[in-house]
Amino acid sequence: MSDSLNILYLSTEILPYAATGGLAQVAAMLPRAIRALGDDVRVVLPRYGLINPQQLGFRRMLDAFPVPFEQGIEYAGLWQAPDDDLPIYFIEHQRFFGSRQGIYAFPDDGERFIFYSRASLEAARHLNWQPHILHCNEWQTALIPNWLHTLYQDDSFFAGTAVLYTIHNLGYQGIFGRRALQIAGIEQQGFITHPAIAPSLNQVVSMMGRGIIFADLITTVSPSYAQEIQTPDFGEGLEPLLQDRRERLVGILNGLDTQAWNPATDQMLPATFAADELRGKRVCKTTLQQHLHLPAAPETALIGMTSRLMDSKGFDILAAVLEPMLRLLPVQFVIMGSGDERYHQLLNDLQRRYPRRLVFVPRYDETLSRHIYAGSDLFLMPSRHEPGGLDQLKGMRYGAVPVVHATGGLKDTVIDHFPPELGTGFHFERYDAMALYGAVVRAVELYRHPQIWQQIQQRAMSSVAGVQDAARAYRQQYRRARRFKLMGRAGAENC
Repeated sequence: MSDSLNILYLSTEILPYAATGGLAQVAAMLPRAIRALGDDVRVVLPRYGLINPQQLGFRRMLDAFPVPFEQGIEYAGLWQAPDDDLPIYFIEHQRFFGSRQGIYAFPDDGERFIFYSRASLEAARHLNWQPHILHCNEWQTALIPNWLHTLYQDDSFFAGTAVLYTIHNLGYQGIFGRRALQIAGIEQQGFITHPAIAPSLNQVVSMMGRGIIFADLITTVSPSYAQEIQTPDFGEGLEPLLQDRRERLVGILNGLDTQAWNPATDQMLPATFAADELRGKRVCKTTLQQHLHLPAAPETALIGMTSRLMDSKGFDILAAVLEPMLRLLPVQFVIMGSGDERYHQLLNDLQRRYPRRLVFVPRYDETLSRHIYAGSDLFLMPSRHEPGGLDQLKGMRYGAVPVVHATGGLKDTVIDHFPPELGTGFHFERYDAMALYGAVVRAVELYRHPQIWQQIQQRAMSSVAGVQDAARAYRQQYRRARRFKLMGRAGAENC
């Protein structure tokens, strides 16, 4: 087996072209870092209507190649972005992608992403570039492992191709009816049943469920999440499948691009700083307070949040204690994000009542987000569940000490400060409002002790793992998946 592998990385999002969440950030960092280690990694995603290939200087790679679809043939085009470090391909299909400005939430999403997945495989064939590994992400690409055991089982082009399937969030499974099987060409298989799965899931097509069953290797974005999803509390009904495949299930922490996110060189900041020289962070805090029309009070702990406003991100429990925090604690809040209207209304109301304590920014702004990380003393992530998380890493990198619910990637990346041992942040274990309130009180009390606080800041800033660590871990798992593939499914189970 050659030391260098061909990796086709399938993601429906990637910065800066199309993004709705963390997947786009990971897809922009991880494949590039793996490629830098020596593997030939290439990314493929749909060419959505919001992506103009001519304006962006894309190169046409394939004009119109055939893609088996349902009981006939559809035709796709292929573009390549002008990126010297990482080949990024875009599947073009006017009806499914080019005529629409959005990414998700269309009635025919099942058809759209089945086509994208099938077209990605056929594009590799027409480029005559044979992948050793198909790295599939989320439900949108989850039928690919199924196909390699059915439609492509005897296809010599993919004979040695293994599939690594990554679950970023088990809550989005891609649930469809039997028609999805017809479109995908695997109707004869019918629904996949499992005696321990809820009957309702045995009567639908769970794209993610099929990815779990047929992938050579399954990864999640943190070790704790890999354990959590094998339980009823986090398994979303798929825990029996995950328990059955636990020997093939691995949690790999997301890493941060520590060059792109570096307070010592970040030109977006009003002042740069580092763990051993924090004067610039104080400048960033004062500048942020002035920009947001908050009192420039160094003795007041400034708490930052950049988040979608929804229950799963912890706003259900934060809503119960945010007003008492503003009224009773020496804190200021800056909260940036959008989401459920009831939380917009709550934050707008609290901003009117506590204008010197709370600023709500109801949108996402890249530059302001960096100013929030750099200017905040604390960074709050009370998520009910957080598979991996990148925002806490950015906060830590910029000296904003995180307060987090001890779940998933938050638990794995933030060490709870428990004297006499120094930590890198603060946990709360129970998911309830008073536990969250207590953790914030703990952090704010310690903020009044500058010497200890600075030690925690410095430790947090120095503890953030780079994306290179994740890249090395994935390279190892690619080779493991390939061994499983080459040894055969039955034999590999005994390894």
